[in-house]
Amino acid sequence: MRPFDGRRVLLVVSGGIAAYKSAILTRRLIEAGAGVEVILTASAERFIGRVTFEGITGRPVHASLWDRPMAHLDLGLEADVVVVAPATANLISRLAVGAADDLATTAVLASRAPVIICPAMNTRMWEHPITQANVARLIDVGYGIAGPADGPLAEGESGPGRLLEPEEILPRIGRALETATGLRGRKVVATAGPTRTALDPVRFISNRSSGRMGFALAEAAWRRGGEVTLISGPSRVPRPAGPDVVEVETAGEMLAALETALTDADILLMAAAVGDFEPARAADSKIKKTSGAGKGFELALRAGPDLLLETRAFRERKGIFTLGFALETEDLLTRGREKLERKGMHLVAVNSAVEPGAGFESETNRITLIDRSGRVEELPLAKKTELADELLDRIEASIPAAAGR
Repeated sequence: MRPFDGRRVLLVVSGGIAAYKSAILTRRLIEAGAGVEVILTASAERFIGRVTFEGITGRPVHASLWDRPMAHLDLGLEADVVVVAPATANLISRLAVGAADDLATTAVLASRAPVIICPAMNTRMWEHPITQANVARLIDVGYGIAGPADGPLAEGESGPGRLLEPEEILPRIGRALETATGLRGRKVVATAGPTRTALDPVRFISNRSSGRMGFALAEAAWRRGGEVTLISGPSRVPRPAGPDVVEVETAGEMLAALETALTDADILLMAAAVGDFEPARAADSKIKKTSGAGKGFELALRAGPDLLLETRAFRERKGIFTLGFALETEDLLTRGREKLERKGMHLVAVNSAVEPGAGFESETNRITLIDRSGRVEELPLAKKTELADELLDRIEASIPAAAGR
């Protein structure tokens, strides 16, 4: 899995109840293709044993400066990224002053790999000015800070201090590992999910989009170093970690958010399933059933805003590279080419709404790509997360010519 395949992660686990999440993180990293070396502090061993990590990694766990000669140098030198999770207030303070009094601190100090600190502690400890000064010091020397999250804590309190979930830490590690990318520093706007238009106070018109494709694109673009704004319609799928998320509901709200986000954008990934039609007038109160079997009512619809058409002139003037999607039930290539031309896209991803395993409400998709030159490329059925990287590969290869860079 990009960018973890064959990469080496040094995971430093310090003493805290959240240490159990580090075991789950280790499993996720290995599943993604990374090799993981684990260092446990003396306090961490009171919360989670060496055998847990040895069982997951198949490698010995490191805990003492005296276990293996030069381990404090070799572990940091061999790592592609160093992750400290959980990072207690104590370990953060020692790292901030450059302490080298155990294997964990010496290995971090000796490494030249990117370092990601994942804090976990009581809210009062996190908010203390000394902790905040220590964190600022780590940021100044180039360490990344991931978290903490806000929520219930082990001691029954609630507030900022929770260790991020492994699924939230993983993409941050990926971003640190993703160095060979043309998206670093580029401003990317992605749209995802359906839109809704009210029919009355309790009903709405929408579609079956889950948002998965747009979420996958936004997360992959962020992992590649992009400055990503994700504009999302209603979805039950968890939002990706990393991108700035703007929540909207209607097509009009999505258009307004899109116009704002595009002001300084380089790339638009238009994956949202924006409603084509909306009620001509929404009822102020709940529409009641009419009496008698078979009775109903007539619903007048009007065309909703077409976001790509509405923004075409601005996108072309600013040279914003645009990927759009065309979900069709028939004549896929013909309709895809028509949308590519009419809506001013550089690349259109065409997929079928009726093919099993593709389209809405699925974790997989099958895509046919069409570019402005007329070239057609078939991408096989795959997970949407995998297709997101395939699409971004094509975009990165096209950006210099398309954006005039």
